[in-house]
Amino acid sequence: MKKALLCSTFAALLITSGTVHGQQTKPAYPTKQVRIVVPYPAGGPTDMIARLLAQKLGERLGQSFYVENVAGASGAVGAGQVAKSEPNGENLLVVTNDFAVASVTNKGLPYDPVKNFTPVTIIASSPQVIAVNPSVPAKTIKELVALINANPEKYNYAALGIGFGALSAERLFKLGLKQDKLSRIPFNGAAPAVTSTLSGQTPIIYMGLPPVAPHINSDKLRPLAVTSPKRTAAFPNIPTLTEQGFPSQESELQIGMVAPAGTPKEIISLLQKEISEIIKLPDVKKTLETVSFTPVASTPEEYATAINSDIKTWAGVMKDLNIKPN
Repeated sequence: MKKALLCSTFAALLITSGTVHGQQTKPAYPTKQVRIVVPYPAGGPTDMIARLLAQKLGERLGQSFYVENVAGASGAVGAGQVAKSEPNGENLLVVTNDFAVASVTNKGLPYDPVKNFTPVTIIASSPQVIAVNPSVPAKTIKELVALINANPEKYNYAALGIGFGALSAERLFKLGLKQDKLSRIPFNGAAPAVTSTLSGQTPIIYMGLPPVAPHINSDKLRPLAVTSPKRTAAFPNIPTLTEQGFPSQESELQIGMVAPAGTPKEIISLLQKEISEIIKLPDVKKTLETVSFTPVASTPEEYATAINSDIKTWAGVMKDLNIKPN
């Protein structure tokens, strides 16, 4: 009853929010400042994109949007907070794929990504990249596989230790490339993983493209493949895994916005519309491309499909790899 009343009240406000007696009234939403929670530490691409959106949304909607970093438990703490907030559009959440993947890797999650949230949009996406230290002679994925097969004790690879990054790495090397004995060296962040590969301690890296991109540009790391369905605009010369004969290994880092379940559809639609316009702005598009992200601006329905697909896909991968939830 409360949700129905909120929706009908909001709809009525929208109808009366146009021109009255020749004067333009303020939009019905937002009437207060809006908090955008980023459930990860400040400084990463998710945080950067959220802050860019907050600035632009505030300028367009005439109300303050601000970012609050609520890190902890790989995003679960911040997501749990927003899940319990009022569904009035005043608390939003910007997340990565780990938002959905955590529901199959962690037993005690304080939220359900499907039941407790309403998707707004996938803001932008970026592929993972497989790259090597220049001391590794391989220039293609097939050459890398041949090297590993010839010298299995010589190689290992750096990747994230938990979540989406870890699962997608394990799927590629163990299931896709059939390298059961190749060791994954887990890291708790991209920076130490990249540093390890630059030094040659872990001669191979599997990581999201943004933290690796500067070192590809400086020729300190050699890229072998991206995991997107198509080549990325940021590095059009890097072939995909499918092009090299390894299909069904696509995995893209998606950054999206969700709101608490029950948030009025009018608010969801307004936010999606504004974000889709914002990421078309030349300065925003350039900023995204600078950090190797491609603008997306999916519909809420498309994002819902992506979340459900992530849950199904990575639950299946965990089963195939015999990995138990924590």
